[in-house]
Amino acid sequence: MSFDISHILESWDYKAGEVMVRRFKGKDGVEKIQLRVDLGLLQMNAKGRPDGKRPSGHGSLLELFQLKLKQHLAENDDSDEGFSLNEEDCGRLQLEILQFHHRYLCLLQLQDFKGATRDARHNLAVFDLAERYAESEELAWSLKQFQPHVLMVLARARASQALAEGEYDLAISRIEEGLSRLRNFYQSHGKPEMEEHSGEIRSLEVWLDKIRSDRPLTSRELLEKALTEAVQKEDYERAAEMRDALKNLSTEG
Repeated sequence: MSFDISHILESWDYKAGEVMVRRFKGKDGVEKIQLRVDLGLLQMNAKGRPDGKRPSGHGSLLELFQLKLKQHLAENDDSDEGFSLNEEDCGRLQLEILQFHHRYLCLLQLQDFKGATRDARHNLAVFDLAERYAESEELAWSLKQFQPHVLMVLARARASQALAEGEYDLAISRIEEGLSRLRNFYQSHGKPEMEEHSGEIRSLEVWLDKIRSDRPLTSRELLEKALTEAVQKEDYERAAEMRDALKNLSTEG
């Protein structure tokens, strides 16, 4: 058996600056995702833990630690005192969130926004667990330092899903929610200087402005625009028609 994958790489040239990704079904019948990188490629499962492993029989390390917490609570009268994540636990969780990071970037490129949302929420749940139970603030921050990026990805995935369904107002609302969560993160962690220079916030703000400018006008907005134009042109007959149409629209609503 040959381990050389040169023939695969030669037929799929790497292009700097592009997210090059493809989705296919493997020989084992499991759907896979491949990400082309400069020195080769990354392959991952499209669902479950990206590397296909099941830590102690569970879908992810997150699920395993959540179960351990649940068992601890059951054995200690719903008290979580004594439950903690040590340095090794946090290190293993950090490797897992990196796997999910690679996959949600691929899923965004593939326009699988629901899958990207799922994976971003997985990583946010890891951050929440670490914040509550890591043995030290330093260990917790070793994971939570990546939270702004994941919050941005979550906002992009959810807003992109809304845009794909033609729901511009919902997309705008989801981006605004993402911006609010980002600002709350920086404020709650005493990082105002990071908020001021946040690339995640800037990226969402620019995208939000574009969506607002691209959003199709509603029937009411079209009539109001036509009314304004008629008044400016002193076309009072046209203005009266637009006022009547607006009243009818209000009655129908």
